[in-house]
Amino acid sequence: MRVAVFTDSYEPYVSGVVRSIQTFARELAALGCETFIFAPAYPGHSRSSPGLFRFTSLPAPTHPEFRLAIPLSWRLGQTLRRLRCDLVHVHSPFLMGTLGARYARRLGLPLVFTFHTFYHQYVHYAPLPRWLTEPLTTRWVRDFAARCDLVVAPSTAVANYLRGLGVEVPVEVIPTGVDVQKFSSGRRGWLRERLGLGPEVPVALYAGRLGREKNLDLLLDAFRLVAERCPDCRLALAGDGPLRPHLEARVADLGLGGRVHFLGAVPPEAMADCYAGADLFVFASTTETQGLVVLEAMAAGLPVVAVAGPGVEDVVSSGSDGLLVPPAAPVMAEAVVRLLTDPARRQGMAAAARAKAAAYSAGAMAARLAAAYRRLLPAEPASRRRVG
Repeated sequence: MRVAVFTDSYEPYVSGVVRSIQTFARELAALGCETFIFAPAYPGHSRSSPGLFRFTSLPAPTHPEFRLAIPLSWRLGQTLRRLRCDLVHVHSPFLMGTLGARYARRLGLPLVFTFHTFYHQYVHYAPLPRWLTEPLTTRWVRDFAARCDLVVAPSTAVANYLRGLGVEVPVEVIPTGVDVQKFSSGRRGWLRERLGLGPEVPVALYAGRLGREKNLDLLLDAFRLVAERCPDCRLALAGDGPLRPHLEARVADLGLGGRVHFLGAVPPEAMADCYAGADLFVFASTTETQGLVVLEAMAAGLPVVAVAGPGVEDVVSSGSDGLLVPPAAPVMAEAVVRLLTDPARRQGMAAAARAKAAAYSAGAMAARLAAAYRRLLPAEPASRRRVG
């Protein structure tokens, strides 16, 4: 099979969507399925390479590090024919996704859409009032999904949401898998050397974007209460984003200077080491469609303390491999303290977390996606036809 993948973000931009695309592309290749990526160009990075096609882009007005592709190409149809693509898989309902959908219909190719994000919960990044953008975004996403041949949902929460919107096309739950071997073999000393901490210091880790939608104020409020009972405990935040200045100011206001460490954007190849250096993973977001970082942390053997919410509830079994809590700082703090002060329970949850993550291996999830692709293809897919 040959698949044209259209996305509004790609490397060097760091996000769960980018990791999902790269993970599936790598694993699909092992199954004999070739992917061709159509994505925005980024300053300072090669415009194209084998299998990667870049589109001229502009910085987003409210988030300059995110690039907005200009979805115009007079050669795109010719390129897709030359590549003999069998289907189109889009990872956004907007700029590049709309372009990919248009050419799928024009060329008579099946159209797959992965619904990565609860888009209506991210409209605060748009330079328009929420009362206007939220209903418009919801309607747009619903109508886009309804025109696809298959929608891939990373979790049951997403599938239920789409059904609630009235989407009637097939929806299949296929989470992004994790490289279990990679994340289970990190080097514990990497994070602690970077922070100047000894092996005996308890470390709680958050990984992800530093954005308003991640509910990080709640996490800091909870950690302030944790610090009162576990003075030696540290919180490490792996990731970057527009909320970082606000969070740094809040850390100072809460008197947590020296106890909260901002790691900035950690390179993907170092994330296994980052997880390995922590004792547990903390997560307060309620806007996740899957919570890929949660699965990565579990693969590294970290018990999870997370706010119960969509996506996260699919992978964390409270009381077994982590603790799910309501969005209340005192309750979250109590759960963190409970695990930090009970090494035996923490170790038992660590083993359960590894076992849970193994069921979400990248290879198994890619095999499910490849099977879903095959069900959409005609008897003689385009890749087997003679060119011309």
